Amino acid sequence: MPAGYCARMGWFSRKRWGVEHAVFAAASAATVVGGVSGNEKLQRIAKPLIAPALAVRVLRRSRDTDRADTALMVAGLAAATLGDIAMIRSDEDRRILSGAACFGVMQTAYSSILVRRGARVSKPVAVQRAGALAGAAGLLAARSRSVAAPLAGYGALLATTATLAGDPALAPAARVRAGLAVPDTDRRSWLGLGGLIFTLSDGSIVVRRTLLKDEKSRAAAEGFVLTTYAVAQLLLVEGLLALTSRKG
Repeated sequence: MPAGYCARMGWFSRKRWGVEHAVFAAASAATVVGGVSGNEKLQRIAKPLIAPALAVRVLRRSRDTDRADTALMVAGLAAATLGDIAMIRSDEDRRILSGAACFGVMQTAYSSILVRRGARVSKPVAVQRAGALAGAAGLLAARSRSVAAPLAGYGALLATTATLAGDPALAPAARVRAGLAVPDTDRRSWLGLGGLIFTLSDGSIVVRRTLLKDEKSRAAAEGFVLTTYAVAQLLLVEGLLALTSRKG
């Protein structure tokens, strides 16, 4: 059987995807549609299902995972659910600050798992994340001072998670490009890309809030933010499950 066929089966084999992934995909798609169209009712139905669908995935894999890692993942996803609800109206200062607090808990949980599993700061990745954090903090300070300090604090937590997730040693067999593991059939190699996309998604929230005024461009930016958020969550959770699996 050709190697390429085996590799594709490694990505798409039914054994590696479950009903919870279908719920996740449907909820994510509906959330993006709701965000772009401005349909808040659709978002309120769909968005709170994104993280719980992944939490079901974590619980279904709990026999293969250390209890502490399972608890941290579930706690992080519970916090993300609250953050998702708060961020349905992300233009309101109170909402965006509540969302940042919730996602800060999630980032702390993810970082804790990564540290427990030996992740270390990789200099090339750290430099990239520091640059992104500095740019976002500068925009907020110049254009949105009311939320600048708290969001800069959240940005530091995000940068920590993204930097740890980008440690190429977490997926020792993966190829490395620009300091990051190239995603392959070993889901541990998805962690670096997940952290990078999460950084891009949250950075886009700052750009949307501070620079975009036209309704069409803001709607398009909202669709980008929501799509990249869902992809990043999937990559990070699947990567963490592979990293913490007792099956190796």
